[in-house]
Amino acid sequence: MEDTQSVANLIDSATFKIQQLQKAFAELESHRAVTLNLKWKELEAHFHGLEKSLKRRFHELEDQEKEYETKTVKAREMLEKQEAAVVAKEQASLERLQERRDAAVFAIANAREKHRKVSNEQFSVVISGDKGGSISMEEKPPDSETSEVSTLEDMNTPAEDGSPEVNSPDNGNAGVKSYPQLVKLCQEMDSEGLHNFVSDNRKNLATIREEIPFALKAAANPAHLVLDSLNNFYRGDLVNLDAKKDSVLLGLRRTCIMLMECLNILFMNLEPVSVSNIVSEDVKARAKAIAEEWKPKLSELDLDASNGNSLEAHAFLQLLATFFIASNFDDEELCKLIPMVSRRRQSAELCRSLGLSEKMPGVIKVLINSGRQIDAVNLAFAFGLTQRFPPAPLLKSYLKEARKTSSAKPGNPSSPGVQSEVNERELTALKAVIKCVEEHKLEDQYAIDSLQKRVLQLEKEKADKKRENEASKPQPKRPRANGGGNAPRVTNIAADRTPPYARPPADRYPQYMFDRPYAYPIPADNHCTPLFGAATYGIPPSHGTYFGNGYQYQAAYLH
Repeated sequence: MEDTQSVANLIDSATFKIQQLQKAFAELESHRAVTLNLKWKELEAHFHGLEKSLKRRFHELEDQEKEYETKTVKAREMLEKQEAAVVAKEQASLERLQERRDAAVFAIANAREKHRKVSNEQFSVVISGDKGGSISMEEKPPDSETSEVSTLEDMNTPAEDGSPEVNSPDNGNAGVKSYPQLVKLCQEMDSEGLHNFVSDNRKNLATIREEIPFALKAAANPAHLVLDSLNNFYRGDLVNLDAKKDSVLLGLRRTCIMLMECLNILFMNLEPVSVSNIVSEDVKARAKAIAEEWKPKLSELDLDASNGNSLEAHAFLQLLATFFIASNFDDEELCKLIPMVSRRRQSAELCRSLGLSEKMPGVIKVLINSGRQIDAVNLAFAFGLTQRFPPAPLLKSYLKEARKTSSAKPGNPSSPGVQSEVNERELTALKAVIKCVEEHKLEDQYAIDSLQKRVLQLEKEKADKKRENEASKPQPKRPRANGGGNAPRVTNIAADRTPPYARPPADRYPQYMFDRPYAYPIPADNHCTPLFGAATYGIPPSHGTYFGNGYQYQAAYLH
């Protein structure tokens, strides 16, 4: 506004300056003989014209400024209204979310209370004092509800000897519906029987995995039971055997890992005090001794051979995480083991349990440098590091290296076997990239249409090659329908078991077929060798058990 006022003052002073100029011009004219009236009028008209033009432009600028200020005020008011509407919507959404959360918590609490009452009304567990710990179920009257509810709270109460006493009314049966044998095995602390049961029912492993955490509640000490199950993880009779080819040992190791995971799930559903009672100092010392025994064996593992799916490394890390002894080992050494388990689904959760989240950038770099970009992408998403490690360039790099490695395979590139293996490697890499893109929804960053077309092309070539190989194999000859060709000939001549070197040499010039007479031996014995002698070509009408070619047949074997 100050600038506008100064411009207006300058315009108003123009008239005064014109008058001063007129006086000066008049004084100048008085000193000259020639009059200058005409010239002064031209100058005066020029200056008045400039004054009017400046005033008109000034007024136009003032109008534009006022219009701009009006628009600015309207836009500011509109933004304030929109901001208020957004805040109101956010507040309403938060209120609705809180209401739903409260309703869900209330429903869960009611369902748990209802389930507890029903369980107390129907069942009561009486644990016998024998070693087997058998369970008997008795119906209880409704008036015993109070005592049964108090018994439920005793699940997390430690016993006098410091070990956790798990004696809930369900005693593990609440979540064990399909396999109640699990509860009995856990009660008896039978780790070997538990291994055998899981091995025998491996087809239903998903159901067993869900029920084992509940069954472990029935154990006198779940931690000791799981530690007992690890005794045969490294069996002594496998010094000269390849563990990867021993299916029994692989199943045993997978079961050990699953039991430790199930124990960890049980800990998540217990109070911290109960967990500390179960995982006592003695349990930690025993777990640490097992870990120290396993640790030297991990140095013998090959990082490339494990391919991110090492059961040995997974079991070691799971042991540290389940029994809370990771602080006794160096973080850098643990980080070196992560690439050995990067392909397993539990790898991200293991890293969090071990407190290695801050070390993940270094682990991801190791995976990228070793050509395992897909595992690096999975970990980057799990730990929110996709800005630092963009997934699309990593996947493209992985596919490029896979194709480069396949093309550089030794051997004749034109050889069918080499080409088939190269195509198989490329097909596997393409499917892995497509699966990673679909799992993490990266279609907007990495288009997979061309990859899918290439997969279809390679699969078609693979199928065509398979059909060509099957067609090139020699086919077995089929017997003719009329009995000729390769059809078996029925004969009653006994098999000649004389060795080839003891047989007399055949005639160099065999007798012409039409000059060979037919011989008919005495039909007393159907298993004798036909006798060759002089005979005629005539065949009697009733010739018994003989073919027309002179060979005798066994009537009892023809149907």
